[in-house]
Amino acid sequence: MSTHRNRTVMAEINMVPFIDITLILLIIFMVMSPLLVQMQLTVDLPKSQSVNTQSEEDVIRIEVQKNGTILVQNKTFNLKNLERELILRMGKANKKTILVEADKEVPIQQVVNVFDIAKQLGAAKLGIGVLAKSE
Repeated sequence: MSTHRNRTVMAEINMVPFIDITLILLIIFMVMSPLLVQMQLTVDLPKSQSVNTQSEEDVIRIEVQKNGTILVQNKTFNLKNLERELILRMGKANKKTILVEADKEVPIQQVVNVFDIAKQLGAAKLGIGVLAKSE
């Protein structure tokens, strides 16, 4: 009695080594990609040639309060007197900076009037600020 066993050929591919290699490559690329991006994004920032050497004496502070009074170093002026005072303070040096600090309730027209006077007198720079509450 001879029995013939039916032998079938197994035609399946073993996927475990392929998955292992794929996961290892994925981990390698995940680790290397931030380094590659960081190397690509080097930014060469420009260097500043000048240093801000503006001294406090080059800045003329003008305060415009909500009741309409204009103060220059704690001295009260109106618009006409302000022009004379700025002529004296600016002198012949046109490199002065005018900083106008106004109360938040001051109409913008008063601040613009002060800017107009400063610009007519040849101020180099104009700045604007808000007065801190004095409460």
